Amino acid sequence: MRWFIGMVVLLTLARPVGAAEQELELSINGRTSLATLRTPTSMASDTPLVVMTHGTLAHKDMEIIQGVAKALEQRGIASLAHTLSLGLDRRKGMYDCATRHDYVTEDAVAEIGAWGAKAKSMSRFVFTLGHSRGGNQVARYLAANEAPPAAGAVLLAPVTAKAEAGVRASYAETYGKPLEPLLEKATKAVAAGRGGEWMDAPGFIYCRNAVVSARAFASFYGADAGQDTAALVARVKLPVLVLTATKDTVVPDVAASFGPLADSGSGGRVQLDKIEDADHFFRDLFAEDVADRIAEFIKQTR
Repeated sequence: MRWFIGMVVLLTLARPVGAAEQELELSINGRTSLATLRTPTSMASDTPLVVMTHGTLAHKDMEIIQGVAKALEQRGIASLAHTLSLGLDRRKGMYDCATRHDYVTEDAVAEIGAWGAKAKSMSRFVFTLGHSRGGNQVARYLAANEAPPAAGAVLLAPVTAKAEAGVRASYAETYGKPLEPLLEKATKAVAAGRGGEWMDAPGFIYCRNAVVSARAFASFYGADAGQDTAALVARVKLPVLVLTATKDTVVPDVAASFGPLADSGSGGRVQLDKIEDADHFFRDLFAEDVADRIAEFIKQTR
């Protein structure tokens, strides 16, 4: 029986004849950013195209991004998965913790916008998708534009204000030193116009003993209203699908954060759906469940 199930999975993931995969490059603020364009067998100007943004320090080829992109392709939906530069040229793979960190949230928002504009030249129906912190960055991008720059958005297990507060609260426990003096130092440097000044930090994001610019440290650890992804979504005018995993231990409060908005605060514009038994990364066949929800959402939106 297991061999049969395995064959079904392989056949499901097989690329249909006529489908295509293409590597793209885009110059954004002096750096070259990379992306993978996947198109279904029949690609036209009215074929839905999903611009995909990964999570923290990750990349376009990580399992969740590739898995969902390939599953969307099977459903006649194109995708454009890009890798955030994080201050580097032609960045590939996970960010190397040994590399100095010099990037801010606004960089990601600008890159999402650039790839979104590229996608608009390929399709009349562009959707944006973000996973984890990428979900927050997509929401920031949408909230910053008065006119909806896309037909709709999908947020996969997006970070919440509570999750961001938890990262700050656990800094001392994780890295052995309090956050406040480091954040104060970084904030003062930025205010004095010395945002590029390097700091030796016991930890930065997932990296121990990191060398990080003051502006990067302040951007990541400083509390700001933009970290409340649900509040950002409440401001945008286009349809939004929020997908939460019932076994998510990274951002376990997605349903609690977006529930009130989906239930009554958006007039049906915001949908909240649960993927039972999935974790934060929607591994294996859960990517198929995600693609099913996205395909239905796109059908409703169009």
